[in-house]
Amino acid sequence: MSNDTHRPRRTSSGRRPFSSNQPHRSGGGFSRSPRSGNTSGSHRTGGHTSGGQSHGRRPAGGRGGGGRKLPTFDPSRFINTNPRTAEKTVYEAKHRFTTFGLNDRFAREIVATGLEVPSPIQDQVIPLILEGRDVVGLAETGTGKTAAFLIPLIDKTLREYDRQTLILAPTRELAAQIEAELRKLTKEFRLYSAVCVGGVGIRGQISNLRRKNHFVIATPGRLLDLLERGHFKPEGVRSVVLDEADRMLDMGFIKDIRKILQNTPKERETLLFSATITKEAENLVKDFLRDPVTISVKKKDVTDSIAQDVVRYSHHDKFETLTKLLADPSFSRTIIFGAMKHSVEKLSEELTAHGIKAESLHGNKSHGQRQRALNAFKSGNARVLVATDVAARGIHVDNVSHVINYDLPNTFEDYVHRIGRTGRGNERGSALTFVPA
Repeated sequence: MSNDTHRPRRTSSGRRPFSSNQPHRSGGGFSRSPRSGNTSGSHRTGGHTSGGQSHGRRPAGGRGGGGRKLPTFDPSRFINTNPRTAEKTVYEAKHRFTTFGLNDRFAREIVATGLEVPSPIQDQVIPLILEGRDVVGLAETGTGKTAAFLIPLIDKTLREYDRQTLILAPTRELAAQIEAELRKLTKEFRLYSAVCVGGVGIRGQISNLRRKNHFVIATPGRLLDLLERGHFKPEGVRSVVLDEADRMLDMGFIKDIRKILQNTPKERETLLFSATITKEAENLVKDFLRDPVTISVKKKDVTDSIAQDVVRYSHHDKFETLTKLLADPSFSRTIIFGAMKHSVEKLSEELTAHGIKAESLHGNKSHGQRQRALNAFKSGNARVLVATDVAARGIHVDNVSHVINYDLPNTFEDYVHRIGRTGRGNERGSALTFVPA
């Protein structure tokens, strides 16, 4: 597992144990490892963007290190080679984006982006947020939850131009993804936002916070830095979104999140989105959400749209096994996950040397380098993206045909979020895990 931000990963007391009734789960336990970290920028969503940069902030607990702990589960138990034969339940949406009661012009802009029929989480959550209810949303990856909270909050902002929304996310990649979605939805409106994350310079972010921002998208550590320095003024926050709360808590951000929430107005609206609800997340809900409505559209951890299998290899021919797979033209857009930053970089270079254009994504790269790598992959200039788990959450690339676990993930949750980069929405995908023969 990558140690991308040199942060010690804390053990969550509410870690979900494996059980026999959960699909594709191994009975083995998992070891822990450090997690990856935090991106930047600020933009006016009506059209221009200005960059911001920053110092990283570690979660409470000090710096840590240590080598990678090897996973202990049996990935062969994840085999599900033909999910297409599974019967799929078709969700009948009760709304259309034109019938939620949104601002008419905004509703037309949403439809113009290609959205028409809401996903289940969007269909159920948007009316509640429009009513001002606090919400706990539980949904699988790739279900459209970002738009589920952005759309009603944008609508409220168009009606109350002085309101401010704070969105907390675990990584800079996810923060950038939320910013991109926000920009896409509001390109015809004069709404302003700032992205405040670690791993890049802080001065640009301080400058961006001097003006009115309707949306502040941040990682908890960086935002607490800015709050303590007096550059982020929380008094005007009307809505708070905790996106991928389970990941933020697992990364050790619990104290930072609590301090931030304690400084925002008590009458704010609070929305929490998570794949799972641990004990720590339950405590956050109890302490900071008011009479929340829980919406769960989570049917299983790994959807039937992802075929899963293992690839056996001997230690002397692991790379050759990989290149033979990639020679198949069906591997049209592939993400390969590796354990460590240096090994990911080396694998990317070796693939390119063998005529397979690859880019790498890991914590030793600057924000600009990471964005260039992602753009090359998204545009098709690179057919393969080799990444540490920094890419497992928050990165959405359309039409990823395959995910390959070249090195084993440390936890079942890591596995779920890795392979969730394929088979998103109505797409189909395949996930392969390398296992020694």
